[in-house]
Amino acid sequence: MKLIITITIFILTLVGCKSTETIYYHGGYPSAVYQYLKNDDLSLDQQIEALNLIIENAANQSKPVMPGVHSHLGLLYFDTGNNNLGTHHFNTEKSLFPESSTYLDFLLNQNQQVNGSNE
Repeated sequence: MKLIITITIFILTLVGCKSTETIYYHGGYPSAVYQYLKNDDLSLDQQIEALNLIIENAANQSKPVMPGVHSHLGLLYFDTGNNNLGTHHFNTEKSLFPESSTYLDFLLNQNQQVNGSNE
C-alpha cells in the first residue's frame, strides 16, 4: 500500500512540474517598448519594422500577439504622420482586446482634435 501511495505522489509531482506555455506571443515586444521609451537608439521606422516582425512571427507560430502590440504600432504610425495605419492598428487592438476600446477611442479623439486644429 505504501508503494502505491509513493508512486501516486511521484506521478502527481511530475504532472505538477509541467511548465505552461504562454497564450500570447511576446517576441521582442518588451525590448521594443524599452527602445521607444529610451527614444535615442532606434528610429521610428526601425521600431515600426520591429513590431511588424513581432506580428509576423506570431502569425507564423499561430499565436496571438500580446495586448498592446497593435496599439503601440498605431502610436508609432501616428508619430510618423501615417494616420490611416495608426487608426487601422488601433482598431485591430480594439477588436482583439475590447477592454482597451475606451482608452483607444480617447486617443483617437485626441489625435483628431490635434490634426483638426492643424488643418
